[in-house]
Amino acid sequence: MVIQTVNPATGELVRKFEALSSQQVDEHIQRSADAFRVYRRSSYAERAALLHAAADILDSECDDLAKIATLEMGKTFEAAKVEVRKCASGCRWYADHGAEMLADEPWPAEGPSVYTRYEPLGPILAVMPWNFPFWQVIRFAAPALMAGNTVLLKHASNVPQVALAIEDVLRRAGFAEGVFSTLLISAAAVEGIIADRRVRGVTLTGSEEAGRSVGAAAGRHIKPSVLELGGADPFIVMPSADLERAISAAITSRTMNNGQSCVNAKRFIVHADVVEDFVRRFSERMGALRVGDPMDSETDIGPLATGDAVQTLHRQVTGTIAAGAQVHTGGALLEREGYFYPPTVLTNIPNGSPGHLEEFFGPVALVWEAADVDDAIRIANDSPLGLGGSAWTTDPVEKQRFVDEVETGMMYINDFTASIPSVPFGGTKDSGYGRELARFGAQTFTNPKTVWLAQ
Repeated sequence: MVIQTVNPATGELVRKFEALSSQQVDEHIQRSADAFRVYRRSSYAERAALLHAAADILDSECDDLAKIATLEMGKTFEAAKVEVRKCASGCRWYADHGAEMLADEPWPAEGPSVYTRYEPLGPILAVMPWNFPFWQVIRFAAPALMAGNTVLLKHASNVPQVALAIEDVLRRAGFAEGVFSTLLISAAAVEGIIADRRVRGVTLTGSEEAGRSVGAAAGRHIKPSVLELGGADPFIVMPSADLERAISAAITSRTMNNGQSCVNAKRFIVHADVVEDFVRRFSERMGALRVGDPMDSETDIGPLATGDAVQTLHRQVTGTIAAGAQVHTGGALLEREGYFYPPTVLTNIPNGSPGHLEEFFGPVALVWEAADVDDAIRIANDSPLGLGGSAWTTDPVEKQRFVDEVETGMMYINDFTASIPSVPFGGTKDSGYGRELARFGAQTFTNPKTVWLAQ
């Protein structure tokens, strides 16, 4: 795979990068292993100070860093700045709370002193996606570094400058050489790195196909892994909901990051009593969103990340329409340079169509009508994916049923799914396994060693 920066707003090739040779990869892994032997002996206070320094750089250079993300994958400049600031907050959160989450954990026993000690594992490979190119890395790296691990980053091949920028920020913050290393490599090189005995774990955020490959490789080599894969998140609206609030949230969630997020609301499941009103108002507001230059502060929707992404999304849309779905807005390719796709709303999604079976990664909303709460839960669970979900209702019985019965790793009531440092993040079913953030982020890539001290 070519490693290069292509501006998705214009299709212009900006810069190409040479992939590392196998010898260079070996040297990076060795530096990471060597750095780990020293870094693991640092104190939590020392690691926290480094993360605070990184946060200060992220904040002070926010605009410059955000421009790189906008250039490479097309998110709006305003959204990119929010992402960089979120990374700064994530670094500070783990700097402030990591030591507490990683402290020795005592256990009751008659006589001896017994506790669990969370020891770092070593170099951890992170295979990261392009859609939140700063945050996806930092939400893994900040807790992993706080735990005393070192990090090897294989970032998506279309965001190499973001990958290098993250390494540069951490080095200038004071992290020693080898503690965080960017590997400009193809996806084909990943399995060999997982197999390397010096590498002690792997985390991946990406497609189901990539997750199966990485998870299988980690299993073969008996190494811990975390997989955060695709999502087809249900967004359920019941008659008791505040419809205006739900529609506003639906617009925000569906179009966040130009519609390219695993936890975007994607399948809108609306009770029959309010579906007509919801679709009318939702479609009007989706159709009114401004598509354009991601550097323009007035733009609502920027380009998709690649030309292939546009073609894939349009194939899914046209296939769903051909199967019998109804178009309320959008649905046609835009005649302009760059990788843009219009905000689109489809209803009457047929079983067996792409809209029923596939994840849509772009600003396309798919709407189902539900007869009652049982039907809403059935539709929500009619997917192999189970990342997040949300439900909008004021009925306490409905709230509890959605929490208990919708098959997702995260269920939000009267709010939409988010990724914040203090709350665990992850899915079930084909959306992956393991958890990031909160204490899971700090403890996952550690050896929880039982210590038994007899008198």
